Amino acid sequence: MEEVLAAIPQRPPFLFVDKIISRDGNSITTQRTLREDEYFFQGHFPGNPIMPGVLLCEACFQTGAILMGANQQPGLGVVTRIKDTKFKNFARPGDTLIIKVTLDDHMDNAYYMSGTIHIGEKLILKIIFQAALLPSEH
Repeated sequence: MEEVLAAIPQRPPFLFVDKIISRDGNSITTQRTLREDEYFFQGHFPGNPIMPGVLLCEACFQTGAILMGANQQPGLGVVTRIKDTKFKNFARPGDTLIIKVTLDDHMDNAYYMSGTIHIGEKLILKIIFQAALLPSEH
């Protein structure tokens, strides 16, 4: 967890990466284990809790921000475009998300990435997104 906290500014309860599993050139794999007491499960949906799709996307964005910062100057990674998002299955309490993001292209401060989330062998999410690395403001 310390490696994640050192890499991105997000903090609980809005941190959706627990651990960096691997980094390999232009790709990174992280994980997030969903606890029963997660705040978003309380209202989405009572009696049948599933992780909101927008938070699944955020897990990919946070993983991408870690990848962006791996070989760059410090800065703030912000999402600038989202496209071709497909939700294939649900994530529920107790599931461990395996989040993989690949850097497909990079020009100046623009990063073009694609991501997937799996639970075991089951595909949960596919997404293509663009982000920018902005200078840190102190």
